[in-house]
Amino acid sequence: MLLLLSFLTGCSKKITFDDYTASIKDFQYELNAKYADEKDSPLMEEDLKEFKSLDFFPIDSTYKVHAKFELEDNPIFFEMPTTTDRKPIYKTYGTATFVLEGKELKLHIYQNQDLIKKPEYKNHLFIPFTDLTNSKGSYGGGRYIDLEIPEGNTIVIDFNTAYNPYCAYNHKYSCPIPPRENDLAIAIEAGVKDFGKH
Repeated sequence: MLLLLSFLTGCSKKITFDDYTASIKDFQYELNAKYADEKDSPLMEEDLKEFKSLDFFPIDSTYKVHAKFELEDNPIFFEMPTTTDRKPIYKTYGTATFVLEGKELKLHIYQNQDLIKKPEYKNHLFIPFTDLTNSKGSYGGGRYIDLEIPEGNTIVIDFNTAYNPYCAYNHKYSCPIPPRENDLAIAIEAGVKDFGKH
């Protein structure tokens, strides 16, 4: 869940619109580099030997949305279900409301209570979501987006940086299951596709 966050913190200058495609390509390059590195890769050994690149949907700035951000008035601390018996503690942090393909959509934003204890991740936010591409181009279990706490009442959600949980590559991992409240009734054709062996 920290893939985008590491990318964001590595960008020291403001990205302009003209730089947008290049910035996403940089994100994809760094993601591929991580997955090709045997020290950091979540891939199974046999897949790592043949790994060339992840598959991505075409970069489309339509899927970079400026959403209305509302902080949770009465945050709830809860155990988020995962693909194993592990149940990490998350806090409901806020909601993001936006329009995409003519539809008003909402995503709930969460904060991992263990992760924020680390100084470098104190502003980290997490959006696990599902959409109509699941099992039809993207991973069936949904995807993740990493964010940072916004300064005002808007937050940028870029689906071009949506990535798969490690469980999409290796069954040994324990991955948060996107809550039903974050099921989007549209096809998000952006970000990382389902894993295909190359």
